[in-house]
Amino acid sequence: MPQIIDARGLSCPQPVILAKNGIQTGVFPVEVLVDTTASCENVSRMAKSKGFSVTVEPQNSDFKIAINKR
Repeated sequence: MPQIIDARGLSCPQPVILAKNGIQTGVFPVEVLVDTTASCENVSRMAKSKGFSVTVEPQNSDFKIAINKR
C-alpha cells in the first residue's frame, strides 16, 4: 500500500521536507500530492537526486508524484 503525503496548500520547502521524511521511512511507493508546479518540480528533483524513480501524474489542478526505488 502506498504511503500518501498530502502537501497541497504548503509552500516550499515544506513539500520537499515531507517527501524526504516519507522516503526515510522506507515504505514505498511514496505518493506526494502537491498543488503547484514549483512544488512538483522541487519534490521530483530532490527524489531523482537521491536515486529514486519519479512519475508525475497531473490530477485536475494538482499533481501526484510517485516516488519508488529503482
